[in-house]
Amino acid sequence: MNYDEISQLRLVCKRMDVVCQRMLNQGFLRVERYHNLCQKQVKAQLPRRESERRNHSLARHADILAAVETRLSLLNMTFMKYVDSNLCCFIPGKVIDEIYRVLRYVNSTRAPQRAHEVLQELRDISSMAMEYFDEKIVPILKKKLPGSEVSGRLMGSPPVPGPSTALSTMQLFSKQSPSRQEVTKLQQQVKANGAGMTVLRREVSELRTKVQEQQKQLQDQDQKLLEQTQIIGEQNVRLTELEHKLRDVVESAVGSSTGEGQRVDSPRKRKKVIEGMDCPRKSKRLRSRK
Repeated sequence: MNYDEISQLRLVCKRMDVVCQRMLNQGFLRVERYHNLCQKQVKAQLPRRESERRNHSLARHADILAAVETRLSLLNMTFMKYVDSNLCCFIPGKVIDEIYRVLRYVNSTRAPQRAHEVLQELRDISSMAMEYFDEKIVPILKKKLPGSEVSGRLMGSPPVPGPSTALSTMQLFSKQSPSRQEVTKLQQQVKANGAGMTVLRREVSELRTKVQEQQKQLQDQDQKLLEQTQIIGEQNVRLTELEHKLRDVVESAVGSSTGEGQRVDSPRKRKKVIEGMDCPRKSKRLRSRK
């Protein structure tokens, strides 16, 4: 059976309720261990440089596992305080099933989808479970906490001093103080959240620098385009001037060639006319000689 069915079987009887509570608590601890194991395997395969991690094939795997880690820390902070004090169990078994589904999907696929697409169902279920727990169940459990009894006694009539009352107050205060395991868990969560925040800040700063560099490149390209358009306009003006000059040269060359042809033909015609005038004179001379 899955953990959702186990959480529903708590209604059968008290004995079944105790068994199912123990199994749900163990299931949450096991899914945390399984997540840590998956995260270690992925981090071992990723490069150390953050710039190389983005282009790596396991980048999406790491993003999904980091998001699951944040969800697990939130669930731990909301539920495990009351679970460690034996007031309740980890109630939402469907959340455990969904976390297992996401982790198995990450391990089985080489190219998973984006983090927000994979974790949409987990975010919805876990947020609804935490809201319902804080609104409906926490007010009932706070009345059962040992600290509430101490506060009620302090606010009400003072008890009669005696050895039994002194021992009972000491026991209550010892129960109220957190254990070392809880403190270490909280410290680990704070460290993990701090490391995640530093990584996100570095990524944001790198993205900002990249955006600034791209803006500078765009400005340089715009300036180059303006310069090239100006050069092209100047070249067009020069080409038009050269075309006008070529037309003038061609027209002048054509006019000069026609004038020279007329000049060459005029002396030839003069020679022919002179020869025609001299022909009768030559004939008279020849007759007189005969």
